[in-house]
Amino acid sequence: MIKSALLAMLLACTCSTGVAAAERGADPLESPRWADMRKEMFPASARVVFDDKVKVTAPLTAENAMNVPVSVDASALQDVREVLVFADFNPIVRVVRFEPTGAQPSLGFRIKLQQSTPVRAAVRTGNGNWHVGGTWVNTAGGGCTLPSTGSASPEWQKRLGEVSSRVWPRKEGGERIRLRIIHPEDTGLAAGIPAFYIEELRLTDSAGRPLMRIQGFEPLAENPVFTVDIPASRSAAGYRIGGRDNNGNAITATIEK
Repeated sequence: MIKSALLAMLLACTCSTGVAAAERGADPLESPRWADMRKEMFPASARVVFDDKVKVTAPLTAENAMNVPVSVDASALQDVREVLVFADFNPIVRVVRFEPTGAQPSLGFRIKLQQSTPVRAAVRTGNGNWHVGGTWVNTAGGGCTLPSTGSASPEWQKRLGEVSSRVWPRKEGGERIRLRIIHPEDTGLAAGIPAFYIEELRLTDSAGRPLMRIQGFEPLAENPVFTVDIPASRSAAGYRIGGRDNNGNAITATIEK
């Protein structure tokens, strides 16, 4: 009886360990929060797969948790409809969502991180499947709960929504657009400072044809910088950016070469 009980316990432990290992193996980044992310980010019926074709590039160690450069490239996938970027261990996990309606399915931006975390991109293709890629970023943290430097200065109010831009040709063909928008991008997690961030941006060519829609969330870095690639077939004489923040302040600019 004792031997049987011990054997049963050993088998139970072995099975439990095997299940835990399998669950860890399901997520290439082995994040203990992946199961929560799966439930929160995707419909229960959605097919979600980890896919090396979704490239997320970020520093292995971020020295400044309030300004971490990240780039996402899903151009190896066909028929990309939307891309959602999130950080497992941030207090506000969603970072940015974008729809490449004419631009390449890639985006460069900067984010705030509260602690070391996986940063992931989930890409929905036309068949409804979600393809997930990501990378770990190590940081001392605190980026989400610190006030922006702009919130303490009266100067940002005069320049709120100001856009600076640059356009240059890509060696692969087409063009690259880089935008910088003056905005404090406060998360609302610093004491006494409400959430104040860019909520939506729409990039079009000079004729008004859509290229990309960007939906921002609180963890985008202060004075956000966006890098967008335009394929040769959609290159134009000029471009326009329009949008608003969560307080309804308009953002508009013409982007000239």
